[in-house]
Amino acid sequence: MSQPTEHVQCLIIGSGPAGYTAAIYAARANLKPVLYAGLQPGGQLTLTSDVENYPGYPEGIMGPQMMEDFRKQADRFGTQIRYSNVTKVDFSQNPKRIWTDEEKLLTADAVIISTGASAKWLGLESEKRLYGMGVSACAVCDGFFYKGKDVVVIGAGDTAAEEATYLAKMCAKVHMLVRRDAMRASQIMQERVQKTPNITVHWNTETVDILGTEAVEAVRVRNTVTGEQQDIPVSGFFVAIGHQPNTDIFKSQLPMDENGYLVTHGKTTHTNIPGVFAAGDVQDHIYRQAVTAAGSGCMAALDAERWLAEQGLA
Repeated sequence: MSQPTEHVQCLIIGSGPAGYTAAIYAARANLKPVLYAGLQPGGQLTLTSDVENYPGYPEGIMGPQMMEDFRKQADRFGTQIRYSNVTKVDFSQNPKRIWTDEEKLLTADAVIISTGASAKWLGLESEKRLYGMGVSACAVCDGFFYKGKDVVVIGAGDTAAEEATYLAKMCAKVHMLVRRDAMRASQIMQERVQKTPNITVHWNTETVDILGTEAVEAVRVRNTVTGEQQDIPVSGFFVAIGHQPNTDIFKSQLPMDENGYLVTHGKTTHTNIPGVFAAGDVQDHIYRQAVTAAGSGCMAALDAERWLAEQGLA
């Protein structure tokens, strides 16, 4: 095995609001952070068009521009931002060992994980083509743009039920597509859906295609029992079949919940490995907002700074 080529005091794995905010705080604390931006620098927000619910942007901002602002701020305070990917980690000893796709081995005193989570998609070509033009995976983020319009929600679990009831407060009509004749959502969430007058549940129904050229115009669906197809005119297409945390490389290293999200202690960002912290959507399956991710990135940097000081490493 090759010898370590570089030692880092504070290594941040992943970018996005959590990673960049952690970098800003760590750099200002003189921890000399090195941030590996990963396969998708800037995270999910780089795939988002208008962001109107982040404080400080009264006129709204495009997701990619917002992440560029975050990056510039982290860079301003001295963060080393590297556009490659971490492929393997070993947290069993101190300092921690980290490998990158450049076949480089690093050691680090403290590690902040902010690799985020990725939305699960149906896999339709039109889903990719119309992303940000009516296709979304976050009702809280994008629902406001469909005020007074008809939308469709895909899914049958608690997430889908929550998204549908949230959208029903502002949209004229919400069509909920359920592939089977029953929902997986908890009973209380099912009751909320059923009691909401402007939600229509389409049972035994799957998506065939999303129609539209420059924006979503309708969804083509098929009844899984009869095979009959129909087009439902809608302006928004919300996929709510879950998220997948980007935690594969940590599976043998850190405890996770049943869905693969990293487990942190109490109201901190500490994992069960001293000196390893987790921030953002990689450990948050409830809120999944840019502002909460940024907040936990701040927490992770403060936790890392205090831990390093306690160990005499800062």
